[in-house]
Amino acid sequence: MKTYSAKPSEIQRDWVVLDATGVPVGRLSVEAAKILRGKHKPTFTPHMDTGDHVIIINAERAIYTGNNKADEPIYRHTLYPGGIRSVPRGEFLTKRPEDAILRTVKGMLPHNSLGAQMLRKLRVYRGPEHRHEAQIKGAQARKTAAGEATE
Repeated sequence: MKTYSAKPSEIQRDWVVLDATGVPVGRLSVEAAKILRGKHKPTFTPHMDTGDHVIIINAERAIYTGNNKADEPIYRHTLYPGGIRSVPRGEFLTKRPEDAILRTVKGMLPHNSLGAQMLRKLRVYRGPEHRHEAQIKGAQARKTAAGEATE
């Protein structure tokens, strides 16, 4: 039996909505990374982007568990010489919860151009509204991060 390898013409992409209300960020990010990578499909191929689009709503209501020190700095670089910037973790989580979830999911994807291609299919929104209703085909696409369907 030959090993299956997906062809670009065979890839079917769906849209999945994950609700972050009351869900730990780590579990939410694992589920989003799995869907973005395509590991939930029987046609998963490691060297190709076979995953679906993911929309995360209610990012401000996600739960941060564990040892998240509020005064620990989060670093970024402006790509200019001497351009290192830092912001305390607590301030970062309250002011920009979308970016906090995006950073967590990014760390769970491959660190190469394939991972960057997968990350472009992720959209994170602070509240319950998003602008991708036209792409979602019915209520079966709406999920919570725990995996059960809603609506």
